[in-house]
Amino acid sequence: MSRVGRVERTTKETSVLVEINLDGTGKVDVATGVGFYDHMLDQLGRHGLFDLTVKTDGDLHIDSHHTIEDTALALGAAFKQALGDKVGIYRFGNCTVPLDESLAQVTVDLSGRPYLVHTEPENMAPMIGEYDTTMTRHILESFVAQAQIALHVHVPYGRNAHHIVECQFKALARALRYASEHDPRAAGILPSTKGAL
Repeated sequence: MSRVGRVERTTKETSVLVEINLDGTGKVDVATGVGFYDHMLDQLGRHGLFDLTVKTDGDLHIDSHHTIEDTALALGAAFKQALGDKVGIYRFGNCTVPLDESLAQVTVDLSGRPYLVHTEPENMAPMIGEYDTTMTRHILESFVAQAQIALHVHVPYGRNAHHIVECQFKALARALRYASEHDPRAAGILPSTKGAL
C-alpha cells in the first residue's frame, strides 16, 4: 500500500500544494519562491529518500514569513497523512550530521504528540539570501504541530549560518526516514504499548 500524503492549503496569504511519498527515491520538485528554503526542502527529500513535490505561491511582496510557515504546515500535514496507521514502522529515528564546522543531532518519535526541542548557536547571521535564519525554529514548530511528532534538534556548534541550517535539514531527513521505515521484525505490529499512536 502506497504511503503518499497530499495537502492543498489556500489562504489570503498563500496557496500551497505538497505531495510526499515516504517510499520514494528522493525525487524532488520544489518551488516556493524562497531560494534557500527550496534548497533545504530539496535536502529533506533527497536525504530522506522521499519523493517530494512542493508548489507555493505566497505574498513575497510582504516578506517570506507566510510562504515559509504555510509550506511547513502543509508539509507536516502531508507527512502525517502519508504515515497512515503507523503499523510496522520503527517509530523512533535519530541521526547526527556534520557539515564542515557545524554539527546537527536530530532525534524523532512519531508519537502522535507534537513537541519540539530546538537549540542552535546564537548570533548567527540574520539572513541567508532572502531566508530569515530565525525561521528555522518556526519551520520545525509548524511541521511538528501538523505531523504530530516529537522532535529534538540540537546544533552544539557551528559558525556559518548556511551550514548550521543545512545540517539540521539533512539530519532531520535521515531521522524521519529511519523512523518511518518498516521494521521487518515488527510486521503488523503497532509500535506502542498504549495501542495507539
